[in-house]
Amino acid sequence: MGQDQTKQQIEKGLHLYQSNQTEKALRVWMRVLEKSADPAGRFRVLGCLITAHAEMGRYKDMLKFAVVQIDTARELEDPDYLTESYLNLARSNEKLCEFQKTISYCKTCLNMQGTTVSLQLNGQVSLSMGNAFLGLSIFQKALECFEKALRYAHNNDDKMLECRVCCSLGNFYAQIKDYEKALFFPCKAAELVNDYGKGWSLKYRAMSQYHMAVAYRQLGRLADAMDCCEESMKIALQHGDRPLQALCLLCFADIHRSRKDVQTAFPRYDSSMSIMSEIGNRLGLTHVLLGVTKCWMIQKELDKVSSKLVSTEVC
Repeated sequence: MGQDQTKQQIEKGLHLYQSNQTEKALRVWMRVLEKSADPAGRFRVLGCLITAHAEMGRYKDMLKFAVVQIDTARELEDPDYLTESYLNLARSNEKLCEFQKTISYCKTCLNMQGTTVSLQLNGQVSLSMGNAFLGLSIFQKALECFEKALRYAHNNDDKMLECRVCCSLGNFYAQIKDYEKALFFPCKAAELVNDYGKGWSLKYRAMSQYHMAVAYRQLGRLADAMDCCEESMKIALQHGDRPLQALCLLCFADIHRSRKDVQTAFPRYDSSMSIMSEIGNRLGLTHVLLGVTKCWMIQKELDKVSSKLVSTEVC
């Protein structure tokens, strides 16, 4: 398969993927990977496969393609390709909750940069590193990374990056229990989607709505939380976004728990737990187990509370 044909097939796959024909897109891209002799084309199609598997929650496959992409980047002997491939490796490990590895690969990205294209990735590297520090509950370093990523987004007028950073900041402030800021930042992300996101993937809208739902629940605005979570879940189902489906189910369960309706919460926790286990989101699984534990506490079933706490420690 020559360079022009490779490009055409990659574009065909992208069109299928954007039309929610994901499995057909994956087949097209896999054929390109098997048949193309063009290293740059192979690098690009690997990037498409990495993104698609990330959104489907197939994180182990995402990691597998990221490793292959690094080999392709080395073959190309181009620092821009190598930096991008290490960023994808960092993101893959972030999704698998291998946060120390994520930080290490992000540092590798920063150390090898020097070209214009590589420097443009600095914001994304800082965002991924911030998410990893947040996963480790190293809050000060997480905030420093998010603020650095936000500066890169502003300096490069990168609204999509700014939207992603605002969602991560919403998550950050939710964890440190500053719920007003936890709402402010995803609301800002939603504004960016409304103002600039006409041609963006709907995942940006879904992401902002989910983080707004989390903040609304923590502020006790349960009706608003439910509306936002339903909007996010609708998009997640439409696009087959398994990771976001798991998060929305967790949020639905938390909303019902906040209403003291534990019998409605339990099946949502179970569904979220099933997906979290399937995709390998160990941090998300821990949040599910903690939610279930709080339900048992509401019901004063202390023997079950202790068993859940043991399960959480194992995770």
